[in-house]
Amino acid sequence: MTMSANIRHRQRAGDVIRNLKVESFRGHQVLVTGGAGFVGVHLGRALHLLGSKVTLFDKAKPLEDYDPDIKVVQGDIRDRELLDKLCEGVDCVFHIASYGMSGREMMKASDFIESINVGGTENIVEACIKQNVPRLVYTSTHNVVFAGQDIENGDETLPLLPLSAHKDDYSRTKSMAEQLAMKSNGRETKDGSILNVCVIRPVAIYGAGEQRHFPRIVKNMEQGLLCMKIGSSHIKVPWVHVDNLVNGHILAAEGLSSHKEHIAAGQVYFIADKAPVNQFEFLRPLITGLGYRYPSLIVPVWFMYIVALLSEWLHTILKPVINFQPLMVRTELFQVAVTHHFSIEKAKKQLGYEPVERDLTDMVQYFLERGHRKKSSSIGAFFLP
Repeated sequence: MTMSANIRHRQRAGDVIRNLKVESFRGHQVLVTGGAGFVGVHLGRALHLLGSKVTLFDKAKPLEDYDPDIKVVQGDIRDRELLDKLCEGVDCVFHIASYGMSGREMMKASDFIESINVGGTENIVEACIKQNVPRLVYTSTHNVVFAGQDIENGDETLPLLPLSAHKDDYSRTKSMAEQLAMKSNGRETKDGSILNVCVIRPVAIYGAGEQRHFPRIVKNMEQGLLCMKIGSSHIKVPWVHVDNLVNGHILAAEGLSSHKEHIAAGQVYFIADKAPVNQFEFLRPLITGLGYRYPSLIVPVWFMYIVALLSEWLHTILKPVINFQPLMVRTELFQVAVTHHFSIEKAKKQLGYEPVERDLTDMVQYFLERGHRKKSSSIGAFFLP
């Protein structure tokens, strides 16, 4: 990492935590699973600036630069022996690692996704118990209560959906893992102390460097596939900037500490930006900022549902030959075309969470710097991996 990049990232992380009033991190060891991912790296930087000794754990190497004082360990979340070693002496674990959230990952075999999302969570919990870790923050998803039904300002009293109601294995297994994590709250550790656990439910995440949704969105622009809007302009959906999500994680962990009287223990929190937005209005600055025309054609949701079904079917049929990125699957369609958003009042009242205003300006710059501006497109590229 260059010195200028290091300084830039430290400044950004400093901006994120500047107004946080937390006392439970300086000098303590923290472990972030899924630490090579977008959220994990940003969280690791912020925790490092708070004075923590940070270990990022992931199967892959971080795609973004990180401070050389942050320890990076590569490994498999299903490796219980390795997790036992990593949790030794740790004061707080942030369990972000998961699999199957979007695109072709969602089409992976069910047992594989479950082995990571459920089996990995069980391994983390047992490692915390064995190594006397007092705090565990589990990163879940709003999908545990949402599967395509309208939800307006839903809160944490919403019941979990039956597992059979989920349209994809990611949502189903994340619900299973959330329940497992919640049941572990209050368990006695090996030395007789208590494991305090809480759950964060993020909505769709954005920010410069996000690697799941926005590279696909930009690729669709380049291929001429983002030429229409789906459904009514009155449809509202939630987003959360990575800075706000990092703050939510840190405040949740703080709420598990003794000086906060463990207020967050056994609790679930939705974390989102201040207000929901229409998906396509939200994307307008990115579309126009990269030189594309904002779409005026509107297609009905039912038509895109058929497209999503065909996309899933084609992927299943052609997967042995070419594992292409599906244009859209049903779960992703629901995120765009069905009004659903959630109250953040509980996080504000109990944790002191206050989302900062963010937009897509940094994302436009990010993609422009990497050569993503309007150019010729080919719909045939849809089938490329």
